[in-house]
Amino acid sequence: MERELTLEFVRVTEAAALASAPWMGKGDKEAADQAAVDAMRAVFDTVHIDGEVVIGEGEKDEAPMLYIGEKIGTRRGGGACVDIAVDPLEGTNLVARGLPNALAVIAAAEKGCLLRAPDTYMQKIAVGARAKGVIDIRASTRENLENIARAMGMRVQDLTVIVLDRPRHGKLIEEIRQVGSRIRLISDGDVAGGIAAAMDDTGVDVLMGIGGAPEGVLTAAALKCLGGEIQGILKPRNDEDIRRAREMGFSDIEKVLTMDDLVTGDDVMFSVTGVTDGDMLEGVRFSGDRATTESIIMRSKTGTIRTIKAHHLVGKKPDYFKKDVLKNF
Repeated sequence: MERELTLEFVRVTEAAALASAPWMGKGDKEAADQAAVDAMRAVFDTVHIDGEVVIGEGEKDEAPMLYIGEKIGTRRGGGACVDIAVDPLEGTNLVARGLPNALAVIAAAEKGCLLRAPDTYMQKIAVGARAKGVIDIRASTRENLENIARAMGMRVQDLTVIVLDRPRHGKLIEEIRQVGSRIRLISDGDVAGGIAAAMDDTGVDVLMGIGGAPEGVLTAAALKCLGGEIQGILKPRNDEDIRRAREMGFSDIEKVLTMDDLVTGDDVMFSVTGVTDGDMLEGVRFSGDRATTESIIMRSKTGTIRTIKAHHLVGKKPDYFKKDVLKNF
């Protein structure tokens, strides 16, 4: 992929963040999500790629845009083909309730390099570079935490584990407490949690628990750039989930999915923009018709990680963006 695409992808996540942020705290997660989808799709129409959405808003009959299999970019049918994984608003509830850590996220890789994950659950364990190679999703919670602590040169009591606050995690939470590690519960957004586990200064060392399978692929893309590791196992909710997973090529539902299963190749790009303030990024800040955004763009091929603070004059945004996306300003 051309290196210039990193800045193009930042424009895409910035647009989604700018469009969804005005809905912060207004209690309407659907409107916030739709605003992010509309903005992201509009800007993708200006990016010079022959792209296909492999992780998106759902199947074609479930989503009018950014659906799985949709072709995007200005070079459709020509040029290098790129797989695109999107979460236009990771944390719709977070925005609706005015809570931290909502993000706009995309990942890109060469065609065939991003797993086409079914829309079901996935058990996950994710760590940063210092603990890469020591995790085993089939091992006990105690064994994993002790191995992670040893690899990081820490006491197990000093580890912080980030876990989605869900009833299904009651047993996991009790196991972590028995080991003695700290726990940070989050209401939504396990992509943010997985990335936080691999970045310095977040206070998070490992992500554990069950979240969305598509979000697992996005997290893997980020960790590929950060040098971390994730493992996952599909956890279908019902027979329909199993059927769809098998139709997508998952003959062994209980297979451990490694980093190389989730994201292959050595050229992955990942862009994330803060929507609400969080551990990694500031959210969108408004001042009249001006706004600021903070983003991180990463590329696995070079190991480069950039933090970009952008200042936007909303009135000067292109017409394709202003027409529908900014009507809520």
